[in-house]
Amino acid sequence: MQTPGDSQPGLIMRILPFAPTRMALLYLALTYLYLSGFFFRGSFTHTPLQALAATVMAGAMMLIVYAGLVVYIERRTVSELALPPMARELGLGLLLGFGLYTVCVLILMGLGSYRIDGLHDWHILLTGMATALATGVFEELLFRAGVFRLAEEWFGTWAALLISCLVFGFAHFDADGATLQGLVSISTWAGVLLAATYLLTRRLWLGIGLHAAWNYTQGTVYSGIVSGNAPPEGFVKSTLQGSEWLTGGSFGVEASLIAMGVCSTVGVLMLERAVRLGHIAPPPWKRKG
Repeated sequence: MQTPGDSQPGLIMRILPFAPTRMALLYLALTYLYLSGFFFRGSFTHTPLQALAATVMAGAMMLIVYAGLVVYIERRTVSELALPPMARELGLGLLLGFGLYTVCVLILMGLGSYRIDGLHDWHILLTGMATALATGVFEELLFRAGVFRLAEEWFGTWAALLISCLVFGFAHFDADGATLQGLVSISTWAGVLLAATYLLTRRLWLGIGLHAAWNYTQGTVYSGIVSGNAPPEGFVKSTLQGSEWLTGGSFGVEASLIAMGVCSTVGVLMLERAVRLGHIAPPPWKRKG
């Protein structure tokens, strides 16, 4: 005889924990919030600081919605958004993103491919903060907390790394300056590096900081093309010349051999450290218990 306590969960509650369902919910919710923030900034903000404040609120909403979905569906603590390490890991990520791109620029300068022609007014440094931060939060939640983490549940860490790299690269195919070289490059080094930040810490803060700072440094500081999009007027007036393999061509420095070498090295070192810390998950069929 069945009692009320023995009742089975409804159809919706049986479908929600399914990984593709969770991925679809994340995609819809995060994309809606990201685009809403984008349109709000464009329509209702008039200064860089107002735009940044709007982005902080939109970013907070994305984090809250993600955490709510995890708690409601997965019934667990959202350890990937643990607050105690946030300031330290976010700050480290910001420094790392700035440092990695600056190293690429210095190498290109040494090779004679990058030249500084002058500087714009420093106030221009405020203009790109909002977009860089919004993109960092949105893409890390979607691609690392979403695609990578859920694929890892199903297939283990190494397969999830491959899947997330391919998905992350493909997501940039519609940029105006997209090239095969650019898509392969960003899939390889950026996919590995950003997944490694999550694997190393099992949290998102390091990756959010790195991602946001890389985009900001590339576009707003050095006036570079960001993932195939038109180059903004950044703080540094610059000239980039040389072969597409060296400069990245219409996709930007992200597609260059310089970025591939510098950032892949850091990503592999992080992965190696994650392996030594025991942060690699085997596929389900090899797990004990």
